[in-house]
Amino acid sequence: MKRNLPQRYANTLIEQSRLVIAMLLVLTVIVGAGAVVGTSPDSAIGQASIDSEEQTTLNQIESTYETDDAIVTQIVVRQEGGDVLTKESLLRSLRLQQAIRENESIESTLKDESEMVGLENIVATAAYFQDQAAANTTHDSAPMSRTEQSPTLDQQIAALESHSSGEVDTLLARALDPNATTPGRDPTAFLPSDYQLGKTNADARLTLVFHSPETGGSSETPQETYDAQVTIEALVDERFDDAFVFGQGIVDEASSQAIGDSFLIITPVALVLLLVVLSIAYRDVVDVLISIFGIGVVMVWLQGIQGWLGIPSSSILIAVPFLLIGLSIDYSLHVVMRYREARTGDLESATKSGGSQNPTAAMRLAIGGVVVALAAAAFTTGIGFFSNYVSPLGSIQDFALLSAAGIIAMFVVFATLFPATKLEVERLLARIGWDRRKSAFGVGSGSISNVLSHTATISYRAPIAIFVVGLLVASAGAYGATGLDTEFNQADFLPEDAPALTESLPEPFAPAEYDIRENFKYLSDNFRQRGQGSEAQILIRGDVTDPSLLDATSDRSLSTARSGTITMQADGTAAVEGPATVLRSVAAENQTVADAIDARDSDGDGLPDEDVAGVYDLAYDAAPERVSSVLYRSHNGSYVSARLIIGVQRDASAQSIAGDVQQVATDIEATAPVTAVATGEPIITAVVQSALFETLVQGFAVTLGVILVFLLGLYWWRYRAPGLAVVLLVPVLLALAWLLGTMAILDISFNSETVVITSLAIGLGVDYSIHLGERFVDEYADQESLEASLVTAVTGTGGALLGSAATTAAGFGVLALALSPPLQRFGIVTGLSIVFAFVSCVTVLPSLLVVRERLLDRHSR
Repeated sequence: MKRNLPQRYANTLIEQSRLVIAMLLVLTVIVGAGAVVGTSPDSAIGQASIDSEEQTTLNQIESTYETDDAIVTQIVVRQEGGDVLTKESLLRSLRLQQAIRENESIESTLKDESEMVGLENIVATAAYFQDQAAANTTHDSAPMSRTEQSPTLDQQIAALESHSSGEVDTLLARALDPNATTPGRDPTAFLPSDYQLGKTNADARLTLVFHSPETGGSSETPQETYDAQVTIEALVDERFDDAFVFGQGIVDEASSQAIGDSFLIITPVALVLLLVVLSIAYRDVVDVLISIFGIGVVMVWLQGIQGWLGIPSSSILIAVPFLLIGLSIDYSLHVVMRYREARTGDLESATKSGGSQNPTAAMRLAIGGVVVALAAAAFTTGIGFFSNYVSPLGSIQDFALLSAAGIIAMFVVFATLFPATKLEVERLLARIGWDRRKSAFGVGSGSISNVLSHTATISYRAPIAIFVVGLLVASAGAYGATGLDTEFNQADFLPEDAPALTESLPEPFAPAEYDIRENFKYLSDNFRQRGQGSEAQILIRGDVTDPSLLDATSDRSLSTARSGTITMQADGTAAVEGPATVLRSVAAENQTVADAIDARDSDGDGLPDEDVAGVYDLAYDAAPERVSSVLYRSHNGSYVSARLIIGVQRDASAQSIAGDVQQVATDIEATAPVTAVATGEPIITAVVQSALFETLVQGFAVTLGVILVFLLGLYWWRYRAPGLAVVLLVPVLLALAWLLGTMAILDISFNSETVVITSLAIGLGVDYSIHLGERFVDEYADQESLEASLVTAVTGTGGALLGSAATTAAGFGVLALALSPPLQRFGIVTGLSIVFAFVSCVTVLPSLLVVRERLLDRHSR
């Protein structure tokens, strides 16, 4: 009964083949309609939310402090070996700001106040007040003091135009004088970190454009603002020879374009490789066309399922079609090759039935012999993918769900529609007299057959040696895996410039130039960045009026700490905003606060050493908006908490940033009677990624457990041989160790992104092991010779596996040509996992099967 069930399925399929084709085509129309009727909006990589002290602290900061959540566009003007602080260059930036404001699509996204600021505004404002003073016959040279309303942009341009180049240099010297007290923004904040204080020339400068976060109808995806950043980039390119714009909109635009360019390059290559490998494996145009038909139906189902389930499109889902194409080829090869073996009489069961078979009998034997392996492989592969559904990241959940659903669809198509269609085609061609008997790939004479046959023979004669070699290589891989980088770095997701060999490609295949990664690094290395992910925060609770807290949180104190990822300013201090820096800033503009600090400053560091609460009160009265951004005062006037805002290098890994900022928090707690908790977007990212990585690794283990339990039950039910399940999994684990070791050699991180990919290696590896294991069991039941059964299984199923591995690895491998790093890594790691799974399957697995049979034989004596 157990072994007859697959044959009964085969009989039903063969007898009702035309009905099956009709029903599946109707079902294809229904499922495929989801691509039109359903909705699958575009989406970026999802954001995860994990309960943590850091997240709770960030929520508290946002609810109690005056936080600036503006979206920031950063414009860098540079001139290597030149000077960007000339009158002409500053005027050009002011006119750029004017063009930005006059553009309606950009202007609607700008914040109402201080929407644009740069060194050009500081100098032009100084020029304006100087002109005003001259007009009023006032010759006091304090151009930066503010007793009047700041000038408009037109007034700034007019003022700067009215000054000579020498006069502009004088204004610059005053603004950049390190001994001068400058109210408002620090001018050096717009200059590179290597700028030499006091000089009036620099090779780069920064301008910031602030956008309202509510623009575009959604604070989570402000697409209107992102579009405005792209428009700003076009305006900058028109006006400067060497300048760039950075912001999330620029990143999204470059990433989308890189994916599009990648597929323009990859798709033709993948199609050519696919057709070449299929042609070599099948050596028959009819079988190639039928396989492509089956793949097309699977693609229709995939698009329909995505629509019906409402799964939004994202960059990670681009890999799903490649995956299903590779697996579809795998399934089609197993069906076709088993059919050919039965058709020519090479299959042992066909030989016992009288040699070569007619199309109907051959397909009956083929489906009966392979359907269990197809079902088991579909289940284990689907579990390998679906295990990622435990991820708290929405895009990974979508990937897991769509992949698993696609695998189910693929199994239905290639276990029903595909064999039924092939049978009807074979019957038709047989009626017109076309002899369709062809040998299976790897069976009979030929180099492939000889290699596979010799591999099986070596496995039979030296099984222990082969297993030991595989185990030693796996041990080396596991050791190398201990050195794998597990950090998550946002810079790793930015597009890379196309390789030189693509420069000669004709349109539309020639890719664009991508310098966003270099620009991002330049910005991170030379400036304090603004906007998303550029700042960490520390919430301080306790006695925040203790003088020791001001000393511990001053920019000068933090500059002496170990802070590899904390941004440094041109004056050598850390890019920090807190109670200490705000007090100094307010004192520079308000004489009352300055006098109060002087009266309480015993060590001359510009900070009070007693009656700190009283100084806070004066600062609150003088500049409530600025002070409330770093100090929280309750209704009764007491100070409850303080906030430290720390600029960090965005091109560093989230884990490194978190480590540095948490160390700062620890140092503060050791110095002052307070508690300090590090938080902010980079810290949350590190916490989320660590939790995500841990969750995915747990899912990784669950996948192995589920597959093992399934195989134990399957082989106990079918053969009363549960130990066979363990034998089938060992080569998969060895191949996984080989993969991790290779990732270490290639310097590919093992993080929350790649752990998803490597988990797929389990499903794909088990797929190969099940096919070869099932074939061996069937052959050994029909033959008495262990060696002959092994050779038949490896050459028969091994040939199909080789064709499948070659096509699948080629399909994924071409992703290495992608301009998008996530796609590159997906292609490289998945391609390697397929190669290693195949090699392990045809070398280690036969050896283990031989050892198992010899042990069972010895035990039975």
